[in-house]
Amino acid sequence: MAAETVRPLHAMSVDVEDWFQVWALSSVISREDWDDHALRVEDSSSRLLDLFAAKGAGCTFFILGWVAERLPGLIRRMAEEGHEIASHGWDHTKVFDQTPDEFREDIRKTKACLEDIAQVTVTGFRAAGFSIDSRTPWAHEILAEEGHLYSSSSHPIAHDHYGDPDAPLGVHVAGAALVEIPVAVQEILGRRQSCAGGGWFRAMPYPVSRSLWRRLEGAGRQGVFYFHPWEVDPDQPKVGGLSLKSRLRHRLNLPVMERKVGRLLDDFRWGRIDQVFAEDIARGATL
Repeated sequence: MAAETVRPLHAMSVDVEDWFQVWALSSVISREDWDDHALRVEDSSSRLLDLFAAKGAGCTFFILGWVAERLPGLIRRMAEEGHEIASHGWDHTKVFDQTPDEFREDIRKTKACLEDIAQVTVTGFRAAGFSIDSRTPWAHEILAEEGHLYSSSSHPIAHDHYGDPDAPLGVHVAGAALVEIPVAVQEILGRRQSCAGGGWFRAMPYPVSRSLWRRLEGAGRQGVFYFHPWEVDPDQPKVGGLSLKSRLRHRLNLPVMERKVGRLLDDFRWGRIDQVFAEDIARGATL
């Protein structure tokens, strides 16, 4: 009798930020006004925790320090339920908009806040807007110096807000013994296609996304998927003054996102980044 094939374990990740903190709305909502808006991220994140528990899925939560400071109970629940606590920086400032000293202060403050709340060691980092690229050659070095073991800050595609179409598709060592784990992108007929999640996943019919992930598995690769709690919150306030492009980008298919994520959890196996890529992270730490 043939041995049963064990399907690959992929990495699920969630960038924990609220609806008013996203880049599509940054032209009309400033950081100085964030405290004027009611927090919705606790309810949407709690639903995701319930969904992950029901599906038996592990997840890495990349959390803004700004959110953690205001919702410590949510962060403790994530840790208590076995998910990885990782850093998304303090207030969603892109790395290439910071000086090296500002970046160091930002990640040090966030790491300390998360570790104090969750009582775990934080080793993972994801830059706001995938903003570690050729403009920030110093970022990986600083992350390693401040105690991080890996970054998942690369989306290796061409995009008007993020991405580097020349970046490696696979896991690689960047800087001083820091491992970079890009979100999932495939090369099809010489062109790169994201299957990583977020707006791409909301826009694609689910069978297309499923096909891309099956293709990834067929190539023997493990991938990183990402999305945000606000993407499963279709009742979030509508904001005026946005361009049509920004409005569509932010609100497209919000009512069906939670159901689509549930299907993805059923069709593939999911765990935390630090577990799925444990060997790669350990190898980087020994270099």
